Amino acid sequence: MAGHREVAGILAVLGLCWLALQAVAGESDAQGPYQPEWPSLMTHSEAPDWFRDAKFGIYFHWGVYCVPAFGSEWYPRDMHLTGKPEYRHHVETYGEPSEFGYHDFVPMFKAEHFDPEAWADLFQKAGARFAGPVAEHHDGFSMWNSALTPWNVVNKGPHRDIMGELATEIRKRAMRLVVTFHHARNNQHMVNKGGNLVWEGHYPRVEGWPTVSEDPELRLLYGNIPRRQFLELWKGKLFEVIDNYQPDIIWFDSWLDEIDESYQTQFLAHYFNRASEWGKDVVVTCKQRDLPLEVAVEDFEKGRADQLTREAWLTDDTISYGSWCYTQDLKIKPTREILHVLIDIVSKNGQLLLNISPKADGTIPEDQQQVLLEIGEWLGRFGEAIYGTRPFTVYGEGPTQMNKGGHFVKTDLGYGPQDIRYTRNGNTVYAIVLGWPGAGKEISMTSLGEKASDKPVKVTAVTLLGASESMKWKQKKDALAVTCPETSPDGLAIVFKIETGGL
Repeated sequence: MAGHREVAGILAVLGLCWLALQAVAGESDAQGPYQPEWPSLMTHSEAPDWFRDAKFGIYFHWGVYCVPAFGSEWYPRDMHLTGKPEYRHHVETYGEPSEFGYHDFVPMFKAEHFDPEAWADLFQKAGARFAGPVAEHHDGFSMWNSALTPWNVVNKGPHRDIMGELATEIRKRAMRLVVTFHHARNNQHMVNKGGNLVWEGHYPRVEGWPTVSEDPELRLLYGNIPRRQFLELWKGKLFEVIDNYQPDIIWFDSWLDEIDESYQTQFLAHYFNRASEWGKDVVVTCKQRDLPLEVAVEDFEKGRADQLTREAWLTDDTISYGSWCYTQDLKIKPTREILHVLIDIVSKNGQLLLNISPKADGTIPEDQQQVLLEIGEWLGRFGEAIYGTRPFTVYGEGPTQMNKGGHFVKTDLGYGPQDIRYTRNGNTVYAIVLGWPGAGKEISMTSLGEKASDKPVKVTAVTLLGASESMKWKQKKDALAVTCPETSPDGLAIVFKIETGGL
């Protein structure tokens, strides 16, 4: 035991030394066009064209929390809360947290069936244009080869560089690399709430349990370290991933507002300057507008905008109902629901980052694969109405509308063939009908009438993608009237390609 503690102490000291060097480098990192100051950082383009063209990406909540496969990805926290089902399950299955801590799951996270080539093939077949891992969730376990913490996939668990292997395969298939960071929440620290100092952090502090251990190695996992050390670690992990993997998108979960502004600006300057060296246009996202929208793209968790926006934005949503990580009772959404949400998002100037939930052994369940392949099949046939498009003058029409936009809004609105969503590319408008109206049924597109706006659109041709029959259509003053052919080219959504004399 003494030997273990000695090694852990050495690892911690080495990590701190590296952090100290990185801190100096970060503070003096002015070797590019960007300074760690907001006016300088705001000169960076927050939503480059490649991102706006891509529309659809895939990431995955996959880590140590998948081993118990119970509750959700918040199992590391909830197993320490005595009133939670996760605590009762943990005690019944593994014993009290004092006997079996979260760190004891780490050797069980083996990823023995993980195949990065097969994963990247699946993402490509699904139609994703960017993909990548949750780099680190709130639990403090890093999914890359880290010199800053022993709690990483090379030192422990799989003993493989998950991020590195995936990055290679993703880029081989001409997709961009997204990495997501949730580690701002990990630190146990005191905050002032209503005049009282209370402990904040992902892991609850319970005397006698590993979350308050004095073991130097355990403290790095459970975030039981001084605030200044944690902030350097927060920044250092970002620098490490940036320098070693060159991500195209860095996505942040909530609680970024708890990170001191000086650390935010140091990170941004470092990332933007490195990207300038690489010759790449990169993207940073945030929730709750934790960063200025002049430097970051706004992300809505399980939500989206309810109207067409001027700024590009992102939705992160998951393939399942409930948990983001794999659990034994995970229920998967039907393809129709996810596809219709994607179409609605794109029509309003958004992009979708869809989460999937692999098992701890590195397999992606068949039901999730099937949904991804069905999305990819639709995009393979009708993707010209999605990729590379920009919003039309209106996002759509029809009876199914959102009551409000933002985070955690209802996604399954029951879209149907009366609901139309528009996109455009140059002088071409795409009208995506979210269902099949029926053979011979007339669709009335009021947004494309001769007198629909102050700048009327002259329609010159209408075709139905995937259909061989010629279309019957007529542009009237109040609407573009299109008659459906005898057979539908698709059961999920159909796309009318509408050529105009100019937009």
